[in-house]
Amino acid sequence: MELKFEQSDTEFYTPAAGLCFVGHALNQKTSLRKSLRSIKKRHGIPNIDLVRAFVGLLALGKTDFDAIDNYRHDDWFKRSMDIKQMPSASRLRQRFNEDATQLIPLIEEALPELLVELDAPISPLSKELDHLQHIPLDIDVTPQDNSKTQKEGVQWTYKHFHGFAPIMSYVGTEGWCLGTELRPGSQHSQNDFVPFLNTVLHRLRRVTQAPVLLRLDSGHDAEDTRREIADHNHVDHIIKLNPRKQYAVTAWLQAFETASVQWTELRPGKTYATHSVIHETDYGRQRLIIRIIKRTTDSVGQYFLTPDYELDGWWTTLDETEYDNDNVILLYEDHATSEQFHSEFKTDMDLERLPSGKFDTNDLVMCLGALTYKILRYMGQTCLLGPDSPVRHKAQRRRIKTVMQELVYQSARFLKKSRQFILRFGRHSPGLSAFMQLFPEKQLC
Repeated sequence: MELKFEQSDTEFYTPAAGLCFVGHALNQKTSLRKSLRSIKKRHGIPNIDLVRAFVGLLALGKTDFDAIDNYRHDDWFKRSMDIKQMPSASRLRQRFNEDATQLIPLIEEALPELLVELDAPISPLSKELDHLQHIPLDIDVTPQDNSKTQKEGVQWTYKHFHGFAPIMSYVGTEGWCLGTELRPGSQHSQNDFVPFLNTVLHRLRRVTQAPVLLRLDSGHDAEDTRREIADHNHVDHIIKLNPRKQYAVTAWLQAFETASVQWTELRPGKTYATHSVIHETDYGRQRLIIRIIKRTTDSVGQYFLTPDYELDGWWTTLDETEYDNDNVILLYEDHATSEQFHSEFKTDMDLERLPSGKFDTNDLVMCLGALTYKILRYMGQTCLLGPDSPVRHKAQRRRIKTVMQELVYQSARFLKKSRQFILRFGRHSPGLSAFMQLFPEKQLC
């Protein structure tokens, strides 16, 4: 087929019509327009315009400051994000470097506010896992590979590469991000964890009063952590045991024999047993669940000279009359879902390698990433699960990459007619019906 290529002198097309909801959520569902005025500037671009510009970039999957130069003359980008003064790449980087420490607390305050204003659904655990249906709260560290860079805070991580080790928090089965904190790569997960946990739990209570189940890995197995959780009402926890010297397998085997614990066969040559012990402390009742796996053969049936033992444990406040040991372990295994949320941050939103050499600026980028992630997650949960969504497999939630593909990257023509701005979609637009659910007060003409 022979094609003729033309460029219009007047018509304007956009490949990212979905930015209109990102701008709507940022400007109408948060108080950032007002709160950012508290950072005094005698001249220059308003702070809110800087935030709008960078959130718009993040919603498109772009994290480099230089990418903003591609949109400086894009009328749709400016209109959709309500940007009055468009920054250049150098100005955006400079202002973030100057004001990062002041901007971060204000952005963090908008995280729970956005959930409340959007009336976002926060779903509990399924009845099959948890008959009381707690709201899950998962907190975990996820290293970011920033090898071969000289960025401030890049250090050797436990994943055996140079990078950062930010800590992330997610609430609900949807994975709403309630907070993120950038950390140097070598920082232990428990270091400065209690203040972060206290902040997240207080933010959570601004969003929901439902009972919460906090799930943490073994890096947070500390008395300070359990004591802090006990200070918050209606918060249960499951914390993976850090098997220190006092948890020797031989000692627990004797305890299992004394308690006449029954062993269950998983396969020939592999059995397991589970036992729990109650600890009464000055900060509450704690249950320690211990599971020992005994292997006498490998997976192909080759016998070992001596049995091989593997010990795992979990601290929990869930009542043993309502949650047996196996049920608690299953609830903790569901904590692994948070790894997918990490992946969406680092891969779908391209936040693996952070754009600045300044640590505080990268911390600000992560906060803005959490805000953008939440808007995109809401778009996916609202539009891409119903009958009007583009054809895809059934799911409880959609990845951020899917939201970008189906909603943000909607193509449309941007018009100004009779003093009105019009966004005109093409005759074939598979995701348009789903997209319009974000604007129930508007109708297609």
